[in-house]
Amino acid sequence: MQAPQRVLSGAAGTVGHELGTPSRRNATMLLQTVRPNIVQAIRAYRVEDLMQAAQDAGQHFLYADLSPAETKQDVLELIASNFLFPAHFGKNMEALYDCMTNLVNKSGTQPGFVVVLDQLPDHAKFDREAREQLLDVFREAADFWAERKVSFRCFYSFQ
Repeated sequence: MQAPQRVLSGAAGTVGHELGTPSRRNATMLLQTVRPNIVQAIRAYRVEDLMQAAQDAGQHFLYADLSPAETKQDVLELIASNFLFPAHFGKNMEALYDCMTNLVNKSGTQPGFVVVLDQLPDHAKFDREAREQLLDVFREAADFWAERKVSFRCFYSFQ
């Protein structure tokens, strides 16, 4: 499945759907069924539906296809390029947290975030501990935004 690439914007209007159609209503209702500040497995959610729901809610949608990654450095580089981080991004967990929180917060009021980390590596070079460290950064970012009353939903899948 070729998923959408990075999108960091607010509501982009309708994308070939009319407000009254069932698929549009389902996408709009999708975020209402997910806690506003959470990091969870993508499970039954489709990336396209999450993107549409974010657009309908006027929230930022950030997507990273991590299937080419093998190491922690690869994962961080792919996230940085897909999320349009600044060139000075330090490519470590602290810098990732800073880019997902303080840097964005300084740019003004935020409408909310839907983040998808698709196909996290699942092998010796990026083991369970590395995956948990990465997801902990996103959990901490969700807490950061919760304190500011901004929704931050992060969905992930494994290879």
